[in-house]
Amino acid sequence: MGEDWDDLADWWSTESTDDPVYAADVHPMYRELTSDLSGVIADLGCGTGQAMQMTGPQTIGVDLSMDLLSQAGSIGPVVRTCLPSLACFVDNAFDHAASIYLLDLIRDDAAFFSETARAVKRGGSLVVVMNHPVFLAPGSGPFADPDKEIFWRWGSYFEIGSSQEPAGHRNVEFFHRPLDVLLNNAAAAGWSLNVMRERPLSPQVLDAFPEFFGQDTIPRLLGLRWTNIG
Repeated sequence: MGEDWDDLADWWSTESTDDPVYAADVHPMYRELTSDLSGVIADLGCGTGQAMQMTGPQTIGVDLSMDLLSQAGSIGPVVRTCLPSLACFVDNAFDHAASIYLLDLIRDDAAFFSETARAVKRGGSLVVVMNHPVFLAPGSGPFADPDKEIFWRWGSYFEIGSSQEPAGHRNVEFFHRPLDVLLNNAAAAGWSLNVMRERPLSPQVLDAFPEFFGQDTIPRLLGLRWTNIG
């Protein structure tokens, strides 16, 4: 994750606060997957620290952007590092680790899984909430048939690739891996899958954004929770 996002900090602060997708869809999924976690938790890619408030006072925020960390620091302790590297932390530093909208910003997902497996204690959990790979596949997108029924074009789903997506005043690179690649790389690092959740956008979000009409059957969010058995 080479981009530090300092130039996008103001945009991201507004986006993550005002976008109804977070309150209606993203945060409920995150709470579901983290509600029973306790101890020292690493919030990877913590941004402004919203998720730190959901996982409690022993949560440590980890991000590269100093501007975002300065906001998260008002909520709890923060550490600056360039993810997926967690080299600044000793082995078994955390009881658990969690992230929102981070993994699809990281080029090397295998390194993400191996680094978290090293830094999280055996028996600890890893929670990931991310854009669904079906949604992020290069060339994917909605299309309507002559009767205006909405379908989804899969694009290059089975190929590992990336796409440039608008973010504030510039584009950000998002990385796509098919689901089997993600799960196999996690398993190879010692992560055993416990829970997998797939969700479309909620009715309230679809009502707020007419451009998403008809996409109530399209996977948009993916939530995963693993246990470290390595």
